[in-house]
Amino acid sequence: MRRSVWDEPRPVDPPRRVWRDWVLVGVLAPVALLEGLLRPDLQWRAVSVVVTIGLVLTLLWRRTRPLLMLVIAFGVTGLAPLVVGGDPSLYTMACLLLLPYALVRWGSGREAAAGLVVMLVSIGFSTVPARTPVADAVGAFSLMLAAVALGVAFRYRAVVRVRELDRVKLLERERLARDLHDTVAHHVSAMAIRAQAGLATGTPDAAAESLRVIEAEASRTLQEMRAMVRVLRRDESGEAQPTGHLADLERLAGDVRSGARVEVELMGDLDDLHPSTTAAIYRIAQESVTNARRHARNASRITIRVTGENTSVRLWVNDDGDAGPAATPGYGLLGMMERAELLGGGFQAGPGEGGWTVSAVLPRTGAAT
Repeated sequence: MRRSVWDEPRPVDPPRRVWRDWVLVGVLAPVALLEGLLRPDLQWRAVSVVVTIGLVLTLLWRRTRPLLMLVIAFGVTGLAPLVVGGDPSLYTMACLLLLPYALVRWGSGREAAAGLVVMLVSIGFSTVPARTPVADAVGAFSLMLAAVALGVAFRYRAVVRVRELDRVKLLERERLARDLHDTVAHHVSAMAIRAQAGLATGTPDAAAESLRVIEAEASRTLQEMRAMVRVLRRDESGEAQPTGHLADLERLAGDVRSGARVEVELMGDLDDLHPSTTAAIYRIAQESVTNARRHARNASRITIRVTGENTSVRLWVNDDGDAGPAATPGYGLLGMMERAELLGGGFQAGPGEGGWTVSAVLPRTGAAT
């Protein structure tokens, strides 16, 4: 356990500076200046203000350089009482509790361990020479510990969410690969049947026709196998019944147990669609209807519209419930998004006409080659 924590890497792609960081620094700097001007018990007024404003700036790099910023801040606060002969800190320095939080949230295991040592040494240097009461020292240590514990909690929560997202993506890839496998098996069966027919007739014309059919089926099979392997090899990224034909959408319309009526509209050219495309349309529509029936407020009608175009198929699902603000995508939406992206299509979801709208554009030929 100790070794695993020590070898823990940094989280991938930590956010750099966002607008909230600039607002935080822009608020804390004037607060430190006002405290330095108005607080009557300060002995080193100018030093306190300059040191505090300088340390506030470390918050801008707390995610990308967590250990360095913590060493700077706690090194200054630990050595300052020894240099000036008194405590030059302001109450505004309480904002530096964000640094130990950021260290365990965004730093590696080694950085967190080194930062913990720095914090303990800094607290010792700042409390022992000044003969700080035990209660104050315990309170300072408790605040540090609370910040560290909060950072650990948020880091663990982020790790769990990433793992769950990876699981959802892997499951969707498995489902799509299963659909592609069924298509490949269909083509191989067709080749075997044609070969048997050509052998049974024994005539050159029938054999030539069988070879032409077998060649065409073999080309389709190779494309399907390449698509399936590409899906399984992707670093980012079930149900067997029903298989996911457009006719299965009528089953969604027939289920009215929840009270929300489902209307299905099929428009345009929907012939000769790739099986993986029709399966994706059904899966996305099914998940959208399920989400609408669970979460749409006051919804009485859910509309599914499938439109065939020259090179793509558009799916549009909308409910007439009360419109609400956009929320963080759940695992169902992420699965639908993954399915559309694996096929080389696009996906969008959010508040729309009256309620929630889900739309997807998928290639007619299945996974892009």
